[in-house]
Amino acid sequence: MSASELAEAEEEARRKKPAPWGVIALVLLTGLALIRNGSGEFDEGPPQPATAAAADSRVPGGTFAGAARPLPYALPDRVRIPAIQVDAPIIPVGLDADGWVGAPPPEDPNLAGWFTGAVTPGEKGTAVVVGHVDNQQGPAVFYGLGALKKGNRVEVARQDGKTAEFEIYGIEVFEKNNFPGDRVYASKGAAELRVITCGGGFSEQEGYAGNVVAFARLVEVR
Repeated sequence: MSASELAEAEEEARRKKPAPWGVIALVLLTGLALIRNGSGEFDEGPPQPATAAAADSRVPGGTFAGAARPLPYALPDRVRIPAIQVDAPIIPVGLDADGWVGAPPPEDPNLAGWFTGAVTPGEKGTAVVVGHVDNQQGPAVFYGLGALKKGNRVEVARQDGKTAEFEIYGIEVFEKNNFPGDRVYASKGAAELRVITCGGGFSEQEGYAGNVVAFARLVEVR
């Protein structure tokens, strides 16, 4: 193997290696404060999760009977959530110059971001997709996230031609100042997905007070 090929292989291995969940929890908790810049000016505001939709943390993901076999590494292309009419392209988002998680450009309301510090959707581990709830013009890609119910599906089209289909088993809203990083980001021993946007109360001074998090497991590959 030539020096250039070795360098490329090392870079590929680095990209495939997920960040420790504790690091992901820290930077996303900080970084998502940047994407809570939705206006919050709509009459009713985005829907919030029902108490009954909370994830059952007593059931480890790896023991879920319907879990599908994890996929190898492949970049995500598009996310679809039929229950809330989401069909959006995915771009990679990493850390910016200040060490915060980047967000999709707020001026494009129909755009989601895959956090490159985690696994790709479908790999073993917990993949993370983020997006705005609204912008100055109106609702954005994940405005309806809080309306999802257990059993709804999230489809992620990947660049290897496969579509990873995840089933939601919980949808909750957490305060930014009391964000349970271990619950949200830690690997459950299976291929999982978290879809995250802003939520909770809103004030002009602080923006959104929390984050809506959809918990989902890989159940089918097409």
